[in-house]
Amino acid sequence: MRITTVGYGAERHIAVARSETQWQLCPEPGDLGAALERGAVPGPQPHWPLVDAAELELLAPIPAPRRNVICLGLNYAEHAAESQRAKGAEWALPSDLVVFTKATTTVTGPYAEITLDPAVTEQLDWEVELAAVIGRGGRHIPAERAAEHVFGYTVVNDLSARDLQFRHKQFFLGKSVDGTCPMGPWITTADAVPDPHALTLSCRVNGVLKQHACTSGMIATVPQIVAGLSRVLTLEPGDIIATGTPSGVGFARQPPEYLAPGDRVTSEVEGLGRLENRLASPPDDERQP
Repeated sequence: MRITTVGYGAERHIAVARSETQWQLCPEPGDLGAALERGAVPGPQPHWPLVDAAELELLAPIPAPRRNVICLGLNYAEHAAESQRAKGAEWALPSDLVVFTKATTTVTGPYAEITLDPAVTEQLDWEVELAAVIGRGGRHIPAERAAEHVFGYTVVNDLSARDLQFRHKQFFLGKSVDGTCPMGPWITTADAVPDPHALTLSCRVNGVLKQHACTSGMIATVPQIVAGLSRVLTLEPGDIIATGTPSGVGFARQPPEYLAPGDRVTSEVEGLGRLENRLASPPDDERQP
């Protein structure tokens, strides 16, 4: 099942895809994140109206997460290697999960325009990722039971302000520029994803392929990530876990490459959908001094 939050008129509704062109709309206003938190995700009912896709705005499936997006760093060996080479560090695989978070205000829609203010960052980079969404919370979840806690999977682009990221001792500011976590275009429920570790990821900038890999290249698998995180903190319904990006990011290229206003970024995970985001300069009245 493909399920998400949509804008319909002036309200948000939960919607389930019935075809490429039609969605079944929950009549009561609400969003998927709140439903997950309540443990009450509605299934499509016969009385739910069918609405043409053209009448809907696809939002981030969880448009206002209650907690920061949890992210894995250096979870693909080739990306870990390119990152450390670019920094002049000796190459070594991480000995444990590398975890950071993105602020809730980074989350934006799958086709949203993203503001790039040069007064904030001049080194915005792309990172296509598979994300797992928690449906049933818990602590001390064993890896062999982790699948029971995953509601589904979606696509994120962990856009990263490298100048901020590398200037500070922690990643948080560089990862938390508003609007730098496009997500969607929907959540595909876990029962419809036979193997989350056999999916092709790709990222293109202005049509040029920058990243192309398979989720089989993840160092820590989704069950290992869920188990590792839940040893330390209680996972909650609606938590979004971005599982890391493969090689091909901009800062590790020679010479480095970064996004600019007018660029279009396409982030895709096989079978889960595609994000299409354009970078734009801020309006004059929102420019930083």
